[in-house]
Amino acid sequence: MWLLFLLLASVFFIVIVTARLNVHPFLALLVAAFGYGIFSRHLSLNEIIISINQGFGDTIGHIGIVVLAGAVIGTFLEKSGGAFRLADCTLKTVGNKNVPLAMAIIGYIVSIPVFCDSAFVILSPLCKALSRKARSPLAAGVVALSLGLYATHTMVPPTPGPVAAAGIMGADLGLVILWGGIVSIFALAAGWLFAVKFTNAIKIDSTNEEEPVPDGLYLESPSVFKSILPILLPIVLIVGKSICEFPTHPLGSGRGTEIISFIGQPVVALLIGVFLSFLLPKKLSKEMLSSSGWIGQAVLSAATIIIITGCGGAFGKVLQNSGIDNVVKGYLGQSICLSIWLPFLIAAALKTAQGSSTVAIVTTAGIVSPLLSTLGLETATAKALVVVAIGAGSMVVSHANDSYFWVVTGLSGMTVKQGYRLQTLGTLIEGCAAAVALFIISVIVL
Repeated sequence: MWLLFLLLASVFFIVIVTARLNVHPFLALLVAAFGYGIFSRHLSLNEIIISINQGFGDTIGHIGIVVLAGAVIGTFLEKSGGAFRLADCTLKTVGNKNVPLAMAIIGYIVSIPVFCDSAFVILSPLCKALSRKARSPLAAGVVALSLGLYATHTMVPPTPGPVAAAGIMGADLGLVILWGGIVSIFALAAGWLFAVKFTNAIKIDSTNEEEPVPDGLYLESPSVFKSILPILLPIVLIVGKSICEFPTHPLGSGRGTEIISFIGQPVVALLIGVFLSFLLPKKLSKEMLSSSGWIGQAVLSAATIIIITGCGGAFGKVLQNSGIDNVVKGYLGQSICLSIWLPFLIAAALKTAQGSSTVAIVTTAGIVSPLLSTLGLETATAKALVVVAIGAGSMVVSHANDSYFWVVTGLSGMTVKQGYRLQTLGTLIEGCAAAVALFIISVIVL
């Protein structure tokens, strides 16, 4: 029981120092790893150092290049105007009278490679303009966009959070994309329904309501095909690799399968996406590829995620080597249906307590990773579903300690009270819908 108490104390420490004292998550996770290892009395000082180095290095080795590549794709999509082009195409597809649906769908697509905070900043002027044009309630469009962005941001690689969790737990990225895509559609539907059914009585008095859409960006933006290709092709390649490696070998085992398996490796697939993203600007310049240009900005944004994830992996390795899985054994038994809720609940508690979805995902992955065999969740499919469950939990809930909450309320003109009624309640409903869908899927496939 001492190890279990120590784990709870470590999580409490991480929450307090990151949420209250504003300490960087990498330092909080690293100190927690050392503290847990020292006070556990199950590891020598030398074993603690080895565990931390091994956990950090193994995790970075799995996800470092993938996160970097995803950040580059997202940056080029954002700055080239590709996100605007996709939004315009979506609106034409669903019709001017369906602005909330259009914003939910475009948020769902754009947030796969682009951080949801940045994506909301990019798409917010468009949402306001379309709402005015269609005479649609601004609140419905804003909430649909916000929740659409959240659906894939937390559950579908190559978004950094799910990639990090997959790396820490050794989950197949293709299966994570597959199951994350399915569950996120249920989350998207719940978010859209919430936006259209529960926002009609709420009027947002936006001081920026007349903010224009940057027409110049439209004129220079790439085609729809060019915009979607760097996102879609890597996902297809990664999922194709996972299908090739199913135990039944549905695509055979010849030379063609070997090639698919190679180009479907996440590192290779995302690098292909990076080179495709170079086609997005109207004219690719050397400055864009420099350390101070678009590439440099992408590397800087990815570095923080990679470092936090590495420290989360170090924390998880110390937990694993301390033998905490033996403590948990017997509490949940081998009930997979019950066990699949544990990652969701831990992530939800961490998200609500300290605000950052990424920190909640990384910390939960580190906690759950050594417990997978005890919980009966060690198959490839089970690991993928655990990653998705953690992502679903990291949506619950966005409130005042979450930077995304202030981005949404600030740019849309919501009051704080309206933010709680719309953003906070919406993320609760969306996350719980994802959890229920995930539970039903787990009962069927596990």
